[in-house]
Formats: sequence, structure tokens, C-alpha cells
Amino acid sequence: MTTDLAAAIRALRSGPLAARVQLDAPIGTLTTYRVGGNASALVTLEGPADAVALADAIVHRDVDVIAIGRGSNMLVSDDGFDGIAVAFGAGFAGVEVDIESGIVICGAAAKLPVVARITVQAGLTGFEWAVGVPGSVGGAVRMNAGGHGAEMTDSLLDVAVLDLRSGVLGTRDNAALGFGYRTSALGPADLVLEARLRLAPGDPGAGKAEMAEIVQWRRDNQPGGQNAGSVFTNPADDSAGRLIDATGLKGMRIGTAAVSEKHANFIQADVGGRADDILTVMREVQRRVLDRTGVTLDAETHLIGFDDDD
Repeated sequence: MTTDLAAAIRALRSGPLAARVQLDAPIGTLTTYRVGGNASALVTLEGPADAVALADAIVHRDVDVIAIGRGSNMLVSDDGFDGIAVAFGAGFAGVEVDIESGIVICGAAAKLPVVARITVQAGLTGFEWAVGVPGSVGGAVRMNAGGHGAEMTDSLLDVAVLDLRSGVLGTRDNAALGFGYRTSALGPADLVLEARLRLAPGDPGAGKAEMAEIVQWRRDNQPGGQNAGSVFTNPADDSAGRLIDATGLKGMRIGTAAVSEKHANFIQADVGGRADDILTVMREVQRRVLDRTGVTLDAETHLIGFDDDD
């Protein structure tokens, strides 16, 4: 543990967040892979004042910070994370809908399927795609999550972001977020606290039917169990899953991890499995696809606590 990290943890444990700081905390189990080690500290935030208190403890210190969200797009090293992990409590899970303007205000911890269902019930359209994405609003903004022909940037107005490097809380509009395919300009020190969406008037019946189709499609085409969704981003004009399948890698197993038999761009983890095995499968998939097709697959999964070479 670095001197700065130790000082930041001492500041957290002696300040207003003391009751919500857990040392040597399991975070791998908070991800959808449910494998991996511990963080030096885990802090749970319940409101904007907590976020500011977190910033006060670490500002101007060289400390690695990661927001966990729902852990649906990350892999935590078996050796854990030498830094501070941040979780968002129920105070960040709210969803407010203004039907007349079509503006929806979501806390960072709001679940995407919940937001989809609330907005459709309110007679708004444009967020139905999110019903099948097992992530949170904060994480979805950070990676510009999407599916079924839509993504966050399509409806996002702006976000409230706390810069943990400076302690400054501000608003960034859509244009300032530098959205790309499954990426944004937000860095690890940028903590998304809230997002504003603008949706269009819609028919609740049609919206519910569309969501039912999306849920059924995912059940038919994607596996359950311990996985983190799509592992690799799709190359231009192609599909990562198709390339992996064409390379004959469905079912390939290394240790406690295997390429899904149902969808080749998913990696399944065994109960009690190892993150190192998942990473090894990822590397082997990349190597074999490159050898066979000449295409380099880029990982969508965010690696936590691994060496830079990984």
C-alpha cells in the first residue's frame, strides 16, 4: 500500500464516511463474474455529500479509485485492487420522470432495466433497449452502453460528475463526454453521480411489447450464469461473436473459464473460479482469431487490479 493510499484511508476512517468504509473488502464478488480479490478499501456512498467527503479524503493524493456500479462489465484480479473501490447505495438509485418535458433524472446506481420499465410506463420511448442490459446508469454513461441499435449517447442530455482529482463537482453535457463505440472521455477519477435523459412521447403498450421482445431475444441468444456480457467490441462491419465462432472456439475451456456454447462473445466463469483463467481465455481467443482472420479483437471488459501488460 502506498503512502498516499494509506493516508487517504486514514482520512476516510476518521471522517464522516467512517461507518461506510470497509478495509480489505471483497469486490470480485460484487461483479457479475463473481470472481476476483479484495480492494484495499470499499466506500459506500449514499448521497452527493458523501461523494464530496470522499473527494476531500483523496484529493491531491496519488490514489487509484474505481467505481463498482453493478460490476457487469469488469474483471477483478485474483490479487485484488490496490486502491479504493466506490459503491453507490440506495440514495443514488432514484429515477424522476417529467412526462411533459420528457426529461428523466437518474441516479448513478439506478438499474438500466428499471429505468427502461419506468419510462415506458410513463409513456416515453427511446430507452426500451436498456431493459436487457444488467448495468447501472453511471456505468452505462462511462462506457456508452447500448444494444439493439441504440446507446446512451442517443438520449443523454448531461451528467453530474465529481472530479476526484480536484474535488470539483460539475455538469458535463453530451458533447463534452466524447462518446464513441463503448467508450467515453470519462476517466477513473471522474465519478458520475447523476444523469439526465430526454426521451420522446411514446405508447406504453408498444414500449412494453418491444421490451418483451428484447428480453426474449436475450434469453434465446445469450447465456445466464457467471459472465460479464460481451467480452470484445465488434470490429467495423463485423461481429466479434461471429469471428470467435468461425474460429471454432465455442466451448474452449482453460481452467475454470470457458467460451460460452450459446454465444461465442461470452466467457463463463465457474463457481469459485479464477479471474486469471478468464483473462487467459480472453488472450487465447484474441490470439487465435488474429491468427485465423487477421482481426485484432479489442476487449470491452474493464480489467481491475491487473498489471499494465494485461
